Amino acid sequence: MDRLIYTSMTGASAAAARQTVLANNLANASTNGFRAELSQFRAVPLNSQGAATTRVFALEATSGYDDRAGSVQRTERNLDAMAQGNAWFAVQGLDGTEAYTRNGALEVNAQGTLVNSVGLTMLSDGGAPIDVPAGAQIALGQDGTLTAKVEGQPPNTLGRLKLATPTADAPLRRSEDSLFRTAAGDPLPADPLARLQTGAIESSNVNAVESMVGMIAAARQFESQMKLMQAAETNDKSASRLLSTQG
Repeated sequence: MDRLIYTSMTGASAAAARQTVLANNLANASTNGFRAELSQFRAVPLNSQGAATTRVFALEATSGYDDRAGSVQRTERNLDAMAQGNAWFAVQGLDGTEAYTRNGALEVNAQGTLVNSVGLTMLSDGGAPIDVPAGAQIALGQDGTLTAKVEGQPPNTLGRLKLATPTADAPLRRSEDSLFRTAAGDPLPADPLARLQTGAIESSNVNAVESMVGMIAAARQFESQMKLMQAAETNDKSASRLLSTQG
């Protein structure tokens, strides 16, 4: 009887975990540059002393993220940029380490530092924050070069945004803060060939309809597993009554 109960329990747990992943994706369907998290079920045979080798548990595991670029949203704003190809913007995470994002909606905060739309400090190709003079008009080049123009003064180059391109040897992984880092946590080198599309931002690559359908399927699967657990409980009670009657 315990075979059915525990097998159904792992199936219900895996379905609930998938529901969480899909719900998070759907919640970020309008987040700039968001990459959908992928998930998959795995069958894990139980191999231990005294256990039946035919018992197989279900396990939900994240298999990375969808690396397809989101659609282009034209804004014509001078501080909006979309990284081309597989390039990523370097930002300073809340923990102080270098991390990567596709969110290219930039602005200048009250301290005169260049940040993105969620307040994370943008880093230059030297790994330092970029300070913007007060009242300056900012121009962003396709190579990430930032130029400031203060009235009555010649244009001044502030620096170049750090654009990094992951490789097969140094892929990016999603961290708990939803930013991306290398597996070892080491910064990627700046890519001098990376380019931007200015006046545009990248939308989320989440397919809202697909996520909703997946959530419905996961909910139905969870209900099916719960019904199996209830059936196992009913069978167990019936067996107990039968044994007590015969005893």
